[in-house]
Amino acid sequence: MTGSETPADDAEIMEAVDEALQGLELEPHETAEILGFANREVPHLQTPEDSYFILGSYRDPYVRRLRIVENELDKRLGTYPFLMGDLPEIDIDRLPVFRIRFTLLATYADHIVAVYEQDAGGEVTELGKISATPYFDRSTVLPRDYAWMTDRNIETVADLLAAAVNVYFNDDLDEEETEAELDSLVTQAQRNDIEVSREEVVDRIEGRTDADGEAVSYSWVHLNEFRLFELHGRCLPWTDPEELRDVTDRIP
Repeated sequence: MTGSETPADDAEIMEAVDEALQGLELEPHETAEILGFANREVPHLQTPEDSYFILGSYRDPYVRRLRIVENELDKRLGTYPFLMGDLPEIDIDRLPVFRIRFTLLATYADHIVAVYEQDAGGEVTELGKISATPYFDRSTVLPRDYAWMTDRNIETVADLLAAAVNVYFNDDLDEEETEAELDSLVTQAQRNDIEVSREEVVDRIEGRTDADGEAVSYSWVHLNEFRLFELHGRCLPWTDPEELRDVTDRIP
């Protein structure tokens, strides 16, 4: 949290914009439009409240999950969760305004929370940005159905379900192999004091809606980025909206 209620000055704002645009020279009306946006939105991020910049797809049904995270974070005292899509646009045709808005909001937000359910769309670009300096230390990722399959650390129900979903929908496994893999995951979970049965796990998986009736498949690039966050304790997998609400409670 910045701890300051004083808005950033214009020079500081334009320094961030200059870096985002790689030193591109701006026209006077463009500078005025950018400062107008910043002077409206940045002060909200400099109050004593904890601000949460929520990233993810705005397409239906994915945007519904962003609203779940927003609503759960809003239940906390002294928080300001927001989506960039709810904020005013910057009306400049010549410039990459998404890059400008993202940079300003990510620079001044206290926390960045990214929800993933697919490996396409603008979320790919956002993931690359928040996994690098200066945003990484303030970012948490919430990937649906993610599991680093070579090192299964089953410490929560979310970890178990994420791994189990990938096993259950794996076409390379026959029924017997699937059951054996699920049994192994459940046994590991039970050793970690997670009270759950294989039947309960299968019920949760089969209870997914038709639109969610298969595991999310991520590229190797995505998996590596998620793994980096996981190793730093800031990757929170989930499998359904109920689980998403639970893992949101674990966001700093």
